[in-house]
Formats: sequence, structure tokens, C-alpha cells
Amino acid sequence: MSDGPLISLTVCMRNAEHWVDDCLHSLVKQTYRPLEIIAVDDGSTDGGLAKLESWEGEHEGIRVTVLKQSPIGLSAGRKLALEHSEGEWVAITDIDCRPDPYWISEMFQVSDGLDDEQVLAVTGRTIFDEGDTATSRLRARSIARKYMGRPRLTSLANGPCSMFNREALIEVGGFNPQWYHAEDMEVSLRLLQTGGVIVHAPAAVVHHVAESSLRLFLFKRRRDARAHMRIRRHFGRHGVRKPNGFILLHDFVSDAKEVVWMLPIAIIGLGMAIALLLSLPQTSFLWWLAASTTGFWCVLYASRWHQLLWSGALWVGAGLGIIDALLGRHGHSRLFE
Repeated sequence: MSDGPLISLTVCMRNAEHWVDDCLHSLVKQTYRPLEIIAVDDGSTDGGLAKLESWEGEHEGIRVTVLKQSPIGLSAGRKLALEHSEGEWVAITDIDCRPDPYWISEMFQVSDGLDDEQVLAVTGRTIFDEGDTATSRLRARSIARKYMGRPRLTSLANGPCSMFNREALIEVGGFNPQWYHAEDMEVSLRLLQTGGVIVHAPAAVVHHVAESSLRLFLFKRRRDARAHMRIRRHFGRHGVRKPNGFILLHDFVSDAKEVVWMLPIAIIGLGMAIALLLSLPQTSFLWWLAASTTGFWCVLYASRWHQLLWSGALWVGAGLGIIDALLGRHGHSRLFE
């Protein structure tokens, strides 16, 4: 496609040397023209910056520009890329993603919207590689279920697979370096508050490498929960209110709503079971029944230990989000002035 406006495709990275080539290769293979690529290094200490700089210049008719900053975060990196962009639309993806060649083209095809819609952002579909671990399969299937139920008009332009109208994005303040994560959700909701819409284009596909590390998976889920405390505080517990009064629900992963209660229920149930066992004589039938039931539930929960750890990470993240609000940091105003 070569008859549309210039689109700026941006990607940020830190210490991701091993992902640079695959990501940039998929970006320069985009079929849409005219296109520019702006890559930002966020203070890498590995060989990532040198690898990124090796891509600077023109590739298949696409200009690649490399910028660098101190390690101050993804929001700051996206802000820097936005400031240097020249396109009518600004697309964002992540360094551990591999967009299909038609990703940008598919998003642009629906960017006019229907009837009198004011399309301010378009979001595609992210497919996670299932990988070879229980953790990677859990993440991949969770995201697949999320996209399966996503309507045409949505409330989130996801970071790995979206593009924003540049002028509208700047008008709502762009990306704030003070935000702790969820910068894609923050700007999406700010855009919706102006009365525009975000269109979901399921044919605009981006592939994400497998999240195989349990430690990384739990870190990201804790980070999500921490940032979502800010989102709920700024835009409402359930969703964002548009100018016409309609509330568009938050686009959180539905699995998390179920998983979050697993750890509290397990702790409360185990505590009650222990208290019951201690109060009954060990020779009674009720004691053996309670012991058998407790053992069954322990085995059942142990078989879902990934979800238990996920639940714990969500509660830790929520606690950190409350502390952020109390201290007025990471994009929060102080809760008590």
C-alpha cells in the first residue's frame, strides 16, 4: 500500500540484544508505504544499542532512525519517539514482537471508521507463542481468550500492536514519563474521554515471543496489577466514562479476575481446616473426614501452583499500587494532601 499518509512505527528496548534483529527484520518487511521506523534504546548495558544502530539508515524504502536515552522507562521512550515522529499515525510495538507483514496495512484499512466515527486509535491482535513451558502456555492461552471476546470497538490500544492518531495523541498529553507501566491503557482511556473510538482490527496480527520464564511472568503480572491501581483510580473502577455518559469497560485480562481470589481463598480455607482439625478429637469420624477433605483441597490447589503464584503477584502489585497512591508517585497524585 503506497497511497496513504506517512505512518511512524516506533519500538523501544532495553537490554534486548538477542531480539533486535528479528524484530527490526519484521518491521522493515511491512507492506505499507510510506513508513518510517523510530527505535529507542532505553539505557541498554548489553550490546543492544550497537545492534540497534546497525539498522540505522534506509531498508527497503523505509528510513530507520535510532534514538537513545538514559534508563528512564518505556513511557519516556515512547514520548521521545513521538516527539521525533513525522507521521499522521504513530504505531507502537515491543522489541519481543514480530508483526506480520500486513500489520500496518490492516490497521490503516479500518482507520476511517464507520459513518461518523472519529477513530483515534486502531489496535490489532497479539498472538503469544505457546513455547515449551507451563508458564508460556498459560500466558498464550490467557491472551487468546482475551482477544476472542474483544468487540470491534474496544477500550485499549495494546502496546504491542496498535497505532494512534498523532495529533490526537499529542492533544491528550502523549506519554508521561512519570507513569509506571500501562502507558498504552492510560493514553487509550484519555483518547476515549474526548469522544473518539478505538477500533479493533483482528486481521492486524503481531506475534509475541513466549513468556517462558516464571520469574518474568510473575514480575509482569505484579507490574500490571500495580499500574492498574492507577488506571482504576484515574478512570473509575469499572471503566471510562465517555462524553455521552456511556461507560466503556476496562480491557483487563479476564483470567486475572478469577485468579486473584485463589490465594486468599486457599489461605482462608486452609486456616479454617486447621482450626477444625485442632478442635476435634483425632479418633472421631469428623476429624478423619476433615483431614481427608483438607488433603484433597491441598492436592487440588498444588496442581494449580502457577495460578496461586499469579494470584500472589497480583496482590503484591495491588499493595505497591496503594503505596504509590499514598506517596503520590509513578503517575499518582498524593492520596492524602
